[in-house]
Amino acid sequence: MNVSVMQENLARGLGVVSRAVSSRATLPVLANVLLKTDNGGLKLTATNLEIGINCWVPGKVEEEGEITVPAKLLTDLVVSLPNQRIDLQLSAKDRTLKVTSGGSRSSIKGIDADEFPVVAAIGDAPATSADSRALRDALGEVVFAAASDESRPILTGVLTKLAGNEMTLAAADNYRIAVRSLTTSRSVAPELSIVVPARSYAELMRILPDAEQQIDITVTPNKSQVLFHVEGIDLVSRLIEGQFPNYEPVIPSSHTSRAVVDRESFLAGARRASIFARDSANIVKIELGGEAGDGVAITAHAADVGDNADTLEAAVEGQPTTIAFNARYLIDVLANLGADEAALELSGPLAPGVIRGIGKDDYVHVIMPVRTAS
Repeated sequence: MNVSVMQENLARGLGVVSRAVSSRATLPVLANVLLKTDNGGLKLTATNLEIGINCWVPGKVEEEGEITVPAKLLTDLVVSLPNQRIDLQLSAKDRTLKVTSGGSRSSIKGIDADEFPVVAAIGDAPATSADSRALRDALGEVVFAAASDESRPILTGVLTKLAGNEMTLAAADNYRIAVRSLTTSRSVAPELSIVVPARSYAELMRILPDAEQQIDITVTPNKSQVLFHVEGIDLVSRLIEGQFPNYEPVIPSSHTSRAVVDRESFLAGARRASIFARDSANIVKIELGGEAGDGVAITAHAADVGDNADTLEAAVEGQPTTIAFNARYLIDVLANLGADEAALELSGPLAPGVIRGIGKDDYVHVIMPVRTAS
């Protein structure tokens, strides 16, 4: 292999694929990145066996070849080099990659590419496409709600339903549900449902460009993998097998109380209350109307520490209601909600609470209440 690339392009590509490098590799080769000449440039690949990322770096190929080298070592080296041409030459005899840039010369011992797991591009036509920025925003409102506890693997994933020109994303744990829909640019029929690991979607969010580009979504015929392709980058993820719980009956269809609050003020109040809630099982109380007047009151009380109360301006309708939530769940949704105002809909102290964004008909978030002694 003999290829020349620009430092800036190689550093960017390594930064992308390094997200898939295994941090606790059982196989030494999984701590490596695969370098392979491809389409007149350099293709970088990394995988942890759950996700795999391919990234194409433009370059000039003098001689074809491939090798795997330690990802962190190569990345640290390339980042330290000035932004000029880097020459990569492989000595196949001793599996050594020579990295030359200006007056800098380095040699890195590698492992044969044959030992690297295959991260193949899925050759079938994409199931659909979506705007990359819209998908990233949608994922940001859902992914955080997936469970981190591996005892129920299906809940560590995000249900992804493709039907017609709509994609629906749903994530849930035992205490909350987040559902978001967005429009796709290609109709899907019949309906297709898969469960994508939340970790895979989190990595996808990091590599999606903040620009109006189309991202192609392809599912293998046996529904074992999904591939996301945006210009110059592939992310391949395994899928989670199993039946995602039917969340729709849990979403309340009506409410008896509703408050519309400035999202930033609501978030700030919830964060202040959470400081005191740390010593009281992380419980904060929300009161609509009643003693809060025409506003919303957020309170937290810890017997040995003190208490905190915030009263927020709000448009309140319906019956006065008090409900208790885990502060973290309230903060999570308010921090990720893509709207200036939030609507809190309640049907009593023991019924699930619903948070929506004003002007956003494509999102709903359900939080289960916490029972309190008083």
